[in-house]
Amino acid sequence: MSGTILVTGASSGIGAAVARRFLAEGWQVGLFARREAALREVAGAAPGAHVLPGDVAEAQAVEGAVARLAGATGRLDVLFNNAGVFTPPGLPDEVPLDEWDRAIDVNLRGMVVAARAAFAQMRQQAPQGGRIVNNGSISAHAPREGAGPYTVTKHAVTGLTKQLSLDGRSFGIAAGQIDIGNARTEIVEGIAARARAAGEAEPPSFDVGEVAQSVWMMATLPAEANVLSMTLMATTMPYVGRG
Repeated sequence: MSGTILVTGASSGIGAAVARRFLAEGWQVGLFARREAALREVAGAAPGAHVLPGDVAEAQAVEGAVARLAGATGRLDVLFNNAGVFTPPGLPDEVPLDEWDRAIDVNLRGMVVAARAAFAQMRQQAPQGGRIVNNGSISAHAPREGAGPYTVTKHAVTGLTKQLSLDGRSFGIAAGQIDIGNARTEIVEGIAARARAAGEAEPPSFDVGEVAQSVWMMATLPAEANVLSMTLMATTMPYVGRG
């Protein structure tokens, strides 16, 4: 099976891992993020790579990227709605409002903008349909201390996923969400390094390639099936349980 996927936040971490997996499978992959040089590094020499630099919070940039990708490939089969930021930790009244605004702009507005553009393309193309996979977080279910902006926006992503799933039914558009806990990205490696430096235990984690494998599975299901919600986490992380 092959198709066309747009990956937002494709310049590093989970987005880069997912983009590389789909390129390796022979898909046409739109790589969208702000850092063009990093996108080109992820793309490498893969013939199916389409480098589409832009800011996910800017509707015109996202809509233009969707139009260029669909124009080059004929359609859009999958959106991996991945771009996000984690703001500096702090109590709700201590986190500056501009950090709240930044999280909302990227983690929520950016998700909405990308989903809206993909939905429009999937609804108008022939044959109709496609799939939107939103990158949530286990913070969409249980918060981490001092992570107000991130937690609030990821809870909102869950509502977006359900609404897309409901409204997409008539057009063959499926939507699902993957909530990830501690895949070894640059961010998690940084947390581990700080823990080691402080003489503390490193958080349990797992290879980011497992996220790419899970997104691949969600994206390539037959049209009659959909994963609405998946939680992928390090086996021993203290997510399930009581304090």
